[in-house]
This record gives sequence, structure tokens and C-alpha cells, in this order.
Amino acid sequence: MGRGRLIAALLIGGALILNVIASYQLFTRPYPGFNDYLTVWEASRLFFYRGLDPYSAETSLAIQTRIFGRAALPDEQPNHFAYPFYAIYFVYPFIHAEYEWATAAWLVFLEVCLIGALILLLDLFKWRARPLTVTGLIIFTLLAYPSARGLVLGQVSHLVYFLQVAALWAFARRRDGLAGALLALSTFKPQMSVLIAPFLLLWALSRRRWRLIGGFGVTLAALIGSSFLLQPNWVEGFLYQLTLYPSYIEVSTPVWVVTEYLLGLGRAAEIALNVLGGLVVLWAWRAALQDGTVGAFAWTFMLTLTFTHLIGLRTATPHFVVFSLPLLFYLREWARHKRHSAMLITLTALFVLPWLYFLLTLGEGKFEHPTLFLLPFAALSALALTRRQWQTAALDWSV
Repeated sequence: MGRGRLIAALLIGGALILNVIASYQLFTRPYPGFNDYLTVWEASRLFFYRGLDPYSAETSLAIQTRIFGRAALPDEQPNHFAYPFYAIYFVYPFIHAEYEWATAAWLVFLEVCLIGALILLLDLFKWRARPLTVTGLIIFTLLAYPSARGLVLGQVSHLVYFLQVAALWAFARRRDGLAGALLALSTFKPQMSVLIAPFLLLWALSRRRWRLIGGFGVTLAALIGSSFLLQPNWVEGFLYQLTLYPSYIEVSTPVWVVTEYLLGLGRAAEIALNVLGGLVVLWAWRAALQDGTVGAFAWTFMLTLTFTHLIGLRTATPHFVVFSLPLLFYLREWARHKRHSAMLITLTALFVLPWLYFLLTLGEGKFEHPTLFLLPFAALSALALTRRQWQTAALDWSV
């Protein structure tokens, strides 16, 4: 390592340490919430320190006691551990400190994930943005509604987002073994990978990119195999917690918001729209595989990402940080054509409007309004209107 890089590494390391200390003093010590993170952190801590089953009633009670000081009431979020067992691996480095310090470190880690994903996207789209533009994008990346809400909750979704961006970057750069491993790692929150992983694997299979398939298979086998070694009955516990999940979540997907919350059409209408969405995804996959071009792949990847959060198993507004992927493409295209006013207006609107809507519709108990879950429809509309633009764009990807 050269002297310049060593100095840069020391400066970055010092900045991260100071950020952790500041986060502890300003946020995690006076406001020890971050309940989404607490669920995984406490389950991991109890397993590795006391050998407790993460899916057990005892673990659920311990999580609830940390949140409420008692067991959750029937009208309160019970925060059961409803993840694959190997999710606890990702917070293992943080369980050895008291919760407030662990949360401060996790908060900074998520910020690094968001900024790291932005850097990879800038490289993926070959956008050599000006320093002022990059600064604005970093601010937007950290403080836009989905990102900031995810930070406040300590959402592991930001880590999944980084892993998915890194997998796409590695895939486009022909680092297939790495891409497959990263894709497998992202499955620890399955609802965010339920469509993306099959599409990438199907594309790799059709193009005989065996290293990607191998990297995915070996990594996933290691995650699942080690889970069985440590907790042989984890699948049973995981499935049981999934059966409880619909009883306490308020919103499942944007399609549910439209069919049930807004129109009151019932479960049949929701299923019908989900089936229709699934057929659209299958049609897009077939068309992209037949076309085989980088533009067709990129547009279909973004469409698949969008439908993941429209009709998938379950989504949440912090998950919408993934729409930074298509957003960076549009911003880059506008920058190439000197449409700086369009960039500024779009970023301002995407920053201000969700926060304003959140504040104007804030309900009792400080919960966000269900209609905030409709944001993916904006991404779907943009992709539907710009399919040709994606297909003719100059993307330096090796697909």
C-alpha cells in the first residue's frame, strides 16, 4: 500500500470511528430504538451466548422485553425473528458490545453500505459525475425517505441492497464467482431476492456462466448447511414464524394497498393482480433471454426488481432504497444530455415529497400511511415509458 493510500485509509478509519462515537452520543444512547435491528441482534446474541433457539418463545419474549420492558400486547408489534437462521451471521460482529454501542456501529455500517452502493452504481453506469453532484447524491442517498427510515429502524434491508448492487456490478464486470456469492448472501432477507435471484441464475444458465451458478450454489449451501449444523430444526421454526407474520404486519405489498386498503376488493383481487404481475415478469424474462442484449437485460433486471416490491412476499418502505438503481441510470442520461434542471427537479421532488407526505399523513402511534407503499408504481411507470431508452443506452456491461 502506497503512502497516499495509507493516509487515506487512516483518515477514513478515523472518520468512521468518530461517526460511531457521534451516533452513540446523539442517537443510540438517548434513543435506543432501532427495533428492526434489535430483533436480529438479540436473536443472534441469545443464540451465541446462551444457546437459545432464535425462533423460540423465550427469544421472542427477550426481544419484546428490550423494546417494551414487558411482553408485547396483542395490538403491539411482537418482533418475532422471522428470518432464515443464517441472518444471525450478519450481525454477529456487533453482538459483543452493549446494545447502544452495537447499534451505533451498525448505523454507521449501514451508512457505509448506502454510500458503497452509490459508488458501485456510479462505476456501473460509467458516470464520472462532478464532485458537487456526487456530494448531492451522497446526501440524497443518506437522507431520502426510504434510506433515512431504514437507518432509523436499523433495517437490514440496506445491507441486502448493497449486496444486490455489488452482485450486479460483479456480474456486469464478469466476476461471476463473486456475483454468485454476493447474490446468495443477499437471500438472508428472502422477500428482497425472491425474483431477482431466479432471474440472474436463469440468465447465467442460458449464457453458460457456470461460475456464477457455482458461486451462488456453494455459498448458499454453506449458509444453509451451517444453519442445520448449528440449529437442526431451524426450517421448522422459520416456517412457523412465517405463519404468524400476516397476523401482525399492517401492510404487505403495494398491490394489497390498492386492492384491499383503497378499493376493498378482497383477497381474490389481490391474488389476481399478483398473478398478472407474475405473468408480466415471465414475459419480460422470456423476451430478454431471446433478445440477449445488455439493454434488454438491464431493463428486465430493473422491472424484476420493481415487481419484487409490488407483488412479492412482503415489502417495506426502507426496501425502496433499491430504486436508486434505475434512478442513477436516468440521472446519468440527463447528465449526458446536459439536462441538469431535470436532475435537480427530480432529486428535489423525490426527497421532499415523500417526507412531506409522511408528515401530513402521520397517524396515531407515529405510523406511516399505507399509501406511502405505492412508491414502486412510480418506478413501474418510468420503466414502462422508457423501455426503448434502456435498450439503446450505451451500457458497458458484459452480459
